[in-house]
Amino acid sequence: MTTGFFSPSAILGSVAIILAATSTSFAAATDYEFQLVQPEVPQGPEATVAVRLIDKRTSKPVPDAVIFSTRLDMAPEGMEAMTTSVEEMPSAEAGVYTFKTNLSMEGGWRFKLAAKVQGEADTVQGELVLQAQP
Repeated sequence: MTTGFFSPSAILGSVAIILAATSTSFAAATDYEFQLVQPEVPQGPEATVAVRLIDKRTSKPVPDAVIFSTRLDMAPEGMEAMTTSVEEMPSAEAGVYTFKTNLSMEGGWRFKLAAKVQGEADTVQGELVLQAQP
């Protein structure tokens, strides 16, 4: 019968590898935040709303998210039933998502978004209030 011998450095190296593998932190949907690029937007049928998706842990923009749900309504003005269409547009800046909409009335508009971020199992959701200005 033979007996195996492991050196202290081999044992420490193995422990370090195991600890590194198990101490990986995973992101949660709450680690991300939508922010308005401009909180005031000109009112009209060709209004453009831009939002930035930020990783709150690093304060860096998150590119390549898939925005799959949007709703724009006048809930801040007590008119939640008043909605308008939202069309995603191409954006030149990574982590900024641009939308074309018709802000038919001036005042407060609520913009609700839902997105999938690469590597994140949960849906990232946001609710922003912008002001349509004449």
